[in-house]
Amino acid sequence: MAGVVQALDGLKLVIFGAYAAGPHIGKVLANYGAKVVHVESRERPDGFRLQYPPFKGRPGLDRSACFSYFNDSKYAVTLNLKAPDGMALAHRLAAWSDVVIENMRPGVMERLGLGYAALAKEKPGIIMLSTCNMGQTGPRADQPGFGSQLSALAGFCGLTGDPDGPPMLLYGPYIDFIASSLGSAAVLAALDQRQRTGKGCYIDVSQYEGGVNFIAGAMFDYFENGTVAHRAANDDLQATPHGAYLCEAERWLALSCWSDAEFAVLASAMDQPALPKDARFADAASRHANRALLDDVLAAWCRPRDAEATAALLQEAGLRAHLVTSIAGLFTDPQLVHRKTWRKRRHPVIGDQSYYFPGFDLSRTPGDITGPAPCFAADNHAVYRELLGLSEAEYDALCKEGAID
Repeated sequence: MAGVVQALDGLKLVIFGAYAAGPHIGKVLANYGAKVVHVESRERPDGFRLQYPPFKGRPGLDRSACFSYFNDSKYAVTLNLKAPDGMALAHRLAAWSDVVIENMRPGVMERLGLGYAALAKEKPGIIMLSTCNMGQTGPRADQPGFGSQLSALAGFCGLTGDPDGPPMLLYGPYIDFIASSLGSAAVLAALDQRQRTGKGCYIDVSQYEGGVNFIAGAMFDYFENGTVAHRAANDDLQATPHGAYLCEAERWLALSCWSDAEFAVLASAMDQPALPKDARFADAASRHANRALLDDVLAAWCRPRDAEATAALLQEAGLRAHLVTSIAGLFTDPQLVHRKTWRKRRHPVIGDQSYYFPGFDLSRTPGDITGPAPCFAADNHAVYRELLGLSEAEYDALCKEGAID
């Protein structure tokens, strides 16, 4: 556990949910000291545990990288709402918590008797956050889906890919993590309000709407100018050249020039000072019109070169150039290593794993990865007995009847 008092020390959260968006909010808050309890059941474990590769060797409840990566620093318990005392136990967990987070389909928590109105009656200061695909209201609120479909609906995919090719689906649940970042901030705002007023609140986070925010420029251009943005591969309306170029050993370099002056610097670094004097490349409009030819020139220059050394050369000249990093490269990147982005913790089944620490920290109350992701049902006794205060007899009875399964 962390050796210093953390910013959210004393804050208590319960998560009724699975997969990415809801649980990831809990992971972020746990990294700053909150006690976060992740609720599952044997009948319905978190989908990331079994449904999404990669796994350590073979599929298994405690072998999922997806679950482990997005659930560090938490407690894991099981709770069967269908058992005679399961619902009472769920309400007891909610009453213990300051914040309840759920990412089920709209209406599910209400039907279970765990909606905000019911919980707020028992604990008026409670904060509840719901996050689902579309939000809790509207004509599409009940539609299920995952991140790839939401990214398509939110306009990302329609802008990604070659002009003559199909829209490209983005990797993974990208839009879920946009929503979870917004959701984490919303919970902190609600906690601030409660500290000042004593009042709890309900937060409705639409993952769809959170994603739309990321194409604001294209939306403004349509609203103001009637321009419909289309797929343009790596082209940019202003920067030219603007693309990724293959280098030695099948590594890639990302490069862009945003002015005629920058292009002149690039030409000098390439030891081709005559390029800006060529009428085809003399200004941005000419370079755009002849971008295929310019890309060929850059491709020929980059192909025999080392990508990392070339990026360093261009950066030294004041240009915007970076190596296209592989997944392996992320774990050795000196910037990420320096900022302690990766915190290695030992998982009981997976073994040593480099967990991702959120991209911000606090000077007086720094956060930490306070532990690996929990194994399935690993914290039943600790949470129900020590945190919730059940007696040994109560705990044993609930296990026997299957409420704690």
